[in-house]
Amino acid sequence: MKKLLLLLTAVSLSASSLFATDYTLRLDYIFSGDATHTEISLAKMGKLDGWWGRTVNSDILLLRGNGQIILRDSATNQVLYCNSFSTLFSEWQCTPEALHTRKAFENVFLVPMPEATAYVTVKMLDKRDSVTASMTHIVHPDDILIRPVASPYTLDKCRYVHKGGDSKDAIDIAIVGEGYTKEEMEIFYRDAKETADQILSYEPFKGKADKLNFIAVPVESKESGVSIPLKGEWKQTAFSSHFSTFYTDRYLTTLHLFDLHDALASIPYEHIIILANTDNYGGGGILNSYVLTAAHNPWAMPVVVHEFGHSFAGLADEYFYDDGTDQYDLNTKPWEPNITTLIGFKSKWEDMIEKKEIVTKSDQKNPAYTTLVESDYKVGIYEGGGYLSEGIFRPFPTCRMRDNTYPLFCPVCQRAISRMIDYQTIQLPE
Repeated sequence: MKKLLLLLTAVSLSASSLFATDYTLRLDYIFSGDATHTEISLAKMGKLDGWWGRTVNSDILLLRGNGQIILRDSATNQVLYCNSFSTLFSEWQCTPEALHTRKAFENVFLVPMPEATAYVTVKMLDKRDSVTASMTHIVHPDDILIRPVASPYTLDKCRYVHKGGDSKDAIDIAIVGEGYTKEEMEIFYRDAKETADQILSYEPFKGKADKLNFIAVPVESKESGVSIPLKGEWKQTAFSSHFSTFYTDRYLTTLHLFDLHDALASIPYEHIIILANTDNYGGGGILNSYVLTAAHNPWAMPVVVHEFGHSFAGLADEYFYDDGTDQYDLNTKPWEPNITTLIGFKSKWEDMIEKKEIVTKSDQKNPAYTTLVESDYKVGIYEGGGYLSEGIFRPFPTCRMRDNTYPLFCPVCQRAISRMIDYQTIQLPE
């Protein structure tokens, strides 16, 4: 085992030594299609000063995600860098609209600039873990059409609302204003500070605050507020965000990811939180894409913590409805760490269950596993999660990923977040 761990460490170190830490390669894609078809197209490539992403575990995927991007050295086929992600496009494919309409969505990924010619592969996966689309293209680091990208929002014009450490050792999280005018920037800075403080009040973020940086980026909008289609309100804002995404009133998103990343091009950033200058309730969070939340609703801070759980750690929603959705396949292991169909459960939180014999509801299909009574508040297997009341299970009676009023992430979610922070900042043994 010791030899194996040394080998894994050597492989990861050799992978990271084959890309340049002085530059970031920005890859802009268009994902398009309908409910049953997916196409991936490269829109353009850009070059940013500095690399602020992982330099450890660069060739390891911690989560499967709904998609993956992989950078390989062309000469050896060695993986130099990989990451997983989710997209609004994948969510939209599960909507009724996708059954009769084709749409296109912007997506942006940041990878380290390779030292030599490399290949990039982007692939999308469905709920059954099958590849629905894959696209590979070549990258020449000296390509004259890789355009340098910069932003007027340089670091000296931004404000750290929390600095845990140097960017080389900590995770940089950009907090961006949406719908704040020039005259409202001080309001934005206060909102950004409150957001960082709120996230850092939860474990394990609190205990690992030295691994996190929060940078407030004062992006100005022409108009104050954001678009609320249900009220017929459409505003001219920096990222054209709006509520009623997929006709869900509280779902607040932006489809303009190219503009979003343009605004951040001159600062260190790995994760993005967008604060919308509105008191209308809502938000959204997408793994390794962004969080967008209303900043002035009474539930704003609980919502931003919940949504950050999605975008930062890939946590699933643990609430559910009687009618549910078809987002998950009950015969496939969900990739999110905090829900299970009991398929492949050993790789989930089985090791954290203290009692397995307290039965309040038998599961005839999976007799080896039982449900704990909720009053025990122990890690167990509780039916209901991932929007489904039956067939999907969560690890705890309630959690920050289930209830806006609950003040904690459950032990399983805390472990998942802690692992994600470690994955991005320290060399993992395996």
